[in-house]
Amino acid sequence: MTTPSLCVGVIDVEHGAILLVRRGHDPGAGRWSLPGGRVEPGETLRQAAAREAREETGLTLTIGDLLGITEIATRDARFVICDFLASRDGQEDPRAGSDAAEVCFVALGSVPDLDLVDGLDDWLRGHGIGLG
Repeated sequence: MTTPSLCVGVIDVEHGAILLVRRGHDPGAGRWSLPGGRVEPGETLRQAAAREAREETGLTLTIGDLLGITEIATRDARFVICDFLASRDGQEDPRAGSDAAEVCFVALGSVPDLDLVDGLDDWLRGHGIGLG
């Protein structure tokens, strides 16, 4: 069994919409997910969450409370993901960055209609993010 990679994600819900990225690379290429990625050496979890959000969405986010932790295991890898609540510092529009094919705020009621990464719908609902 492989050693898990420590990762972070951000949940930014504004005006009934959630910030999502369509992944540009595996795992989950082409599917919708929360912005996030691996923690780099020397970073705190919150620093990593802010960096990953900026890299994938172009947005500067204030990282808030830890909402939850999940572990994902695939045939080839394991990930421990710490997901934080976040909010935009300004009113800039998101733009797809390094690992994202697309980024946008999606109305919460439309999220279940997207091709989401495995388990995201249930995870969001289980952590109090109402998806309509």
